[in-house]
Amino acid sequence: MKTILGFLSELRENNNREWFAANKERYVEANNIFNEFASQLLAEVQKFDPLTGNLSLKDCTYRIYRDTRFSTDKTPYKTHFGLYICPGGKKSGNAGYYFHVEPRGGGMIGDCLLDAGIFMPMPDVLRSVRDEVFDNGEQVMASLRSAGKHGFELDRSNSLIRTPKGFPAGTEWDEYLRLKDFHITKVVDEGYLFSKDLAKRAAEDFSKTYPFMSLVQRAAQFAHELSEQS
Repeated sequence: MKTILGFLSELRENNNREWFAANKERYVEANNIFNEFASQLLAEVQKFDPLTGNLSLKDCTYRIYRDTRFSTDKTPYKTHFGLYICPGGKKSGNAGYYFHVEPRGGGMIGDCLLDAGIFMPMPDVLRSVRDEVFDNGEQVMASLRSAGKHGFELDRSNSLIRTPKGFPAGTEWDEYLRLKDFHITKVVDEGYLFSKDLAKRAAEDFSKTYPFMSLVQRAAQFAHELSEQS
């Protein structure tokens, strides 16, 4: 991981095609290291989450090249590596386990972290997740408390001002119903990232989020099934 962070740090300072072309071999080395780790982590997650059992590495990893067509930021390369393990693959719209590697101080997130849940869901999926919270709030809260004991915190940064339509205001679940994403995050330091058997350590942490993930994924899957039937 030191090789990965070193490359990404320099890429952040030299995010242009000329520098990248001159350092292509370094990118290939860093990418190979990350893919080896990603393969190990995928195999470990598949041991406790059966819905991820048919995934390949290609289903879970991303290209380093940015799509700049609709962005004011025209830098051509991402300054992070990410792995998203979820049923159906990264484009499925399902809940999943995300591992993010990025030097501190910039870029997309600016941290190394583990994340579990669903980010920017489609409206029907978000409605289903909110239904899950409203109908099974005690179970959802128990899963959050369990994950919290292992360093995961619910991301409340993307939230509505008011309770969404279709739900009564002022219930004990109100702040959760207003969330527009539903995921939990654990920021980790370089000591964690450089630890021996990192894939097993990360998988062990992700396994602590499985009760939460199961509830969120159940809601997402229900929405997908309704959509297929309509």
